[in-house]
Amino acid sequence: MTDAHEASDGREATDAHHVIDAHHHLWDPAARAYPWLDPKAHAPIHRPYTLGDLRDRAAAHEVTATVLVQTVATAEETDDFLAAARASDGLVAGVVGWTDITAPELALPEDPLLVGIRHQAEDEPDPRWLTRADVRRSLAALGARGLAYDVLVRAPQRQAALECVRTLDEVRFVLDHAGKPGIAAGEWAPWAAWITEAAACPNTVCKLSGLVTEAPWHTWTAALLQPYAEHVLAAFGADRVLFGSDWPVCELAGGYGAVRALTDELLGGCTATERAAVLGGTARRVYGLCLLDGPDIG
Repeated sequence: MTDAHEASDGREATDAHHVIDAHHHLWDPAARAYPWLDPKAHAPIHRPYTLGDLRDRAAAHEVTATVLVQTVATAEETDDFLAAARASDGLVAGVVGWTDITAPELALPEDPLLVGIRHQAEDEPDPRWLTRADVRRSLAALGARGLAYDVLVRAPQRQAALECVRTLDEVRFVLDHAGKPGIAAGEWAPWAAWITEAAACPNTVCKLSGLVTEAPWHTWTAALLQPYAEHVLAAFGADRVLFGSDWPVCELAGGYGAVRALTDELLGGCTATERAAVLGGTARRVYGLCLLDGPDIG
């Protein structure tokens, strides 16, 4: 762990670089259906979240660039996200979109702002969906195009995800939300062992994101989440870990500011170089982001 003086110096060093939020969303329930967004269970976030809202959060919390991530299985959302990115004056530096990766041929927009693809494998009835031949064929094609694939799984899909990343070493895989550990239920051993195995695959990186909504929403503490963050950092190394807010979902458990502050606290034992990697450098390298202003990082 660093002492107080070193931590202060590290924060100053990080502030001199881009801070990239590598995982957030935008949505409008009036314009599109979101099957996972329950009007009752998710009432606090069942409303539009716009580019303007994102600008406000980013400005308030020293975030200089972001990666906008898909929420529904429709190519129309991807088109909308790419348009939002082009209108963002460089704030949205990349889009992780959606395409049907079970189709015989990939249908992908020719847009440099498209940096990755995601499908919500956690919602597939078949927990081994990621090992299907058609899915693996398309994932290999994504790798050939230089696009990353965001892996969204829970416990039932983790083994299939591990097999997938092991057999497609030419593809860059990004584990969303650290594989969604069941923090509220006290899960440790199965998840921790899986993280260690996933980290042994050099083509795989991990997002330090989404932990607050896997914990008790209203009573989580940094002390509760610290062991999970430390295990991710120890397994992957800071140069393979990315900060993500998971906004607006994080509004269910404290909001953007709380997650940003939590991340700084979770990185308290890191060096300045390690913090700079997690808070920007890894995302820029893994997603191939082109940032309009500021110094190089990573």
